[in-house]
Amino acid sequence: MPPALVRTLGSRDLTLLVVGNVIGSGIFLVPASVLLQSGGSLPIALGVWLAGGVLSLMGALSYAELGGMDPGAGGLYAYIRDAFGAFPAFLYGWTLFFVIGAGTIATLAVAAAEYLTQFTPLSAVAKQGVAIALIASTAVINVRGLRGSAAVQNVTTGIKVLAIVALSLLLLGLSLGGDAATVANAPPPAPAVTLSGVGLSVIAVLWAYEGWQYVTFVAGEARDPQRTIPRALIVGTVLLIGIYLLANVAYAAALGTADMANSSRVAGDAVTRVLGPTAGKIVALVIIVSMYSAAHGTVITVPRVYQAMAADGVFFRQLAAVHPRYGTPAVAVLSSCAWAAVLAVSGTFEQLLTYVVFIGWIFYALGAAAVIRLRQTQPGAVRPFRVPGYPFTPVLFVLAAAAIVGNTIVAQPRQSVVGLGMVLLGAPAYAVWRRRTTAAP
Repeated sequence: MPPALVRTLGSRDLTLLVVGNVIGSGIFLVPASVLLQSGGSLPIALGVWLAGGVLSLMGALSYAELGGMDPGAGGLYAYIRDAFGAFPAFLYGWTLFFVIGAGTIATLAVAAAEYLTQFTPLSAVAKQGVAIALIASTAVINVRGLRGSAAVQNVTTGIKVLAIVALSLLLLGLSLGGDAATVANAPPPAPAVTLSGVGLSVIAVLWAYEGWQYVTFVAGEARDPQRTIPRALIVGTVLLIGIYLLANVAYAAALGTADMANSSRVAGDAVTRVLGPTAGKIVALVIIVSMYSAAHGTVITVPRVYQAMAADGVFFRQLAAVHPRYGTPAVAVLSSCAWAAVLAVSGTFEQLLTYVVFIGWIFYALGAAAVIRLRQTQPGAVRPFRVPGYPFTPVLFVLAAAAIVGNTIVAQPRQSVVGLGMVLLGAPAYAVWRRRTTAAP
């Protein structure tokens, strides 16, 4: 009997995986643009962050029902397959492998190497070497066992969460009533708040929350997945909302809303304002850890989709293999990381992600819509968790995802067409794999 994936992830592991996958660099950069698009009003900006968090929670609640129904590997890929068929599910996995997953890993590794230059000078070649070393380290750790890779993820996620919370509380404590600019005395910047500006800021916030759904990919290795997957999705998303709101209030307390809205490095500027210029390196170190943690979480999760696709006979057959000693989809992990390293060295990941990353939201919408579809086609299925507020909860998330996709198409029509074309390149590949699967004895 061939080796199989082992259920080793508990509720804490899964919750930290949700948080670790989401927090990358967004919370260190995005708050400034959100505040600017909110007309410099901190209450409106905080409302936007809360709204984005609630919409993400609606998606998490929808996926929690699906995770309870289908505790196997593959997560979102499997939900789309079961609700809407093998072809759209394959296109999601295809895009995830060649662009979104590998591109995300490459982006985080390259960015972490760039931030390292704040501590020591690095040539262009050296930065590429650092990025490849970071990717290689995640590959080795993940091949050698899920339990060990989860431990690394738990530690790095814990470090960045504690650092963000501690820095936020420190900024609040030293800023309010002190010499630093405060929320109360800071004049609002231009432009004035507009409905379109708030809409754009909601989209930016939803990007900052993106990544919580990756935990569904490892459902096949979760202990008691009908209980732990829903709990991790809900608890992790609620924690993210709290962390993001706290950080925004702290930035505003340190900088004032005017300076915060016009900052290109809001976290670094806030810490520098309160603690001095040398303290900015603290933020750089936190960002490096944060990016590594997000990259590591991506390497933990996305190869499980490729392994599930290969097991279905619609991807490279070797990727279905489970390592006989370590119990991991080793070939899928190594293939994903190797392709990420190629993208990192070539520098093409930025262009690829620009074209297709918005398409991920089409599939996220299909995931939430799968709740409705499977309620209709499988009414008698066991559902240990049922999404509250059905059908409004999944419908609102689908509409939010549609807004992101629609805004991208309107704002960048040429890039959108190219991106859709790149995704549809998977169609002939799918036809080949299906033909082989059908022809197999």
